[in-house]
Amino acid sequence: MRGGDALLLLIIAISLLLVIGDGTSGGAVSGWIETSLYDQARGFGAAIRWIGWGLLPFLALPLLAGLLGRFAGLPNPLENLFNRIIGLFDSVSTVVGDAARWLALALVVVTATVVIQRYVFGFASTKLQESIIYLHALLFLLASGSTLLADGHVRVDIIYSKLSERGKAWTDMIGTYLALFPMALLILWVSTPYINASWRILERSRESDGLPLVFMLKTAIPVFAVLMILQGLSMAMRAALVLSGKDAPPVHRTAGQEP
Repeated sequence: MRGGDALLLLIIAISLLLVIGDGTSGGAVSGWIETSLYDQARGFGAAIRWIGWGLLPFLALPLLAGLLGRFAGLPNPLENLFNRIIGLFDSVSTVVGDAARWLALALVVVTATVVIQRYVFGFASTKLQESIIYLHALLFLLASGSTLLADGHVRVDIIYSKLSERGKAWTDMIGTYLALFPMALLILWVSTPYINASWRILERSRESDGLPLVFMLKTAIPVFAVLMILQGLSMAMRAALVLSGKDAPPVHRTAGQEP
């Protein structure tokens, strides 16, 4: 079993336990969510934000290491540290991406169900229709890191494929610091009050019979930004190793990914 499959099963199990617990406790779980979830999430979010600010200078480490390694060589302890961090961040992207891939299957099944219900049986379910939006958004947001790892994002490749390994490393390094990191940090900065407002009211669908999880769906936006930052760091560290004349860890691709 892949790590992503285990993660998905864990999420499903927790969700089922919450539903069962709410039913057997006469709505106690729903009551706690309505009265206490925002306060708990706000405290957790504040802690994560301070940790993020504390780790922000760490983003510059691959760039500095690449410049140092290019001209003076990279110390072995730093090389070992980069290899371990690359392995960790690649694993995070792979696990989340493996879990997200099931959303594609669910998207097809739910879409087909909605079409059959509407045009064959003349019945429409608001929850099912809204779930298509959820599945589509979550698929693209949560699979972004693993897609970057697999070099699957769209790029206009005119020069890159013809460059040397060090040329590609410089291109990856510059692109990460001029495009990826600023974009991801801007998303985090702009989305924070947006997500906070959604959690404050536990935002739900505007339709009375719609899904009550809009606040959870919007939380995928900062998660997407964090996944991109982590995988961007992995990419920058690989580039730093190449610029230093070291061997970068190979990208372990799963079945179905092109080399």
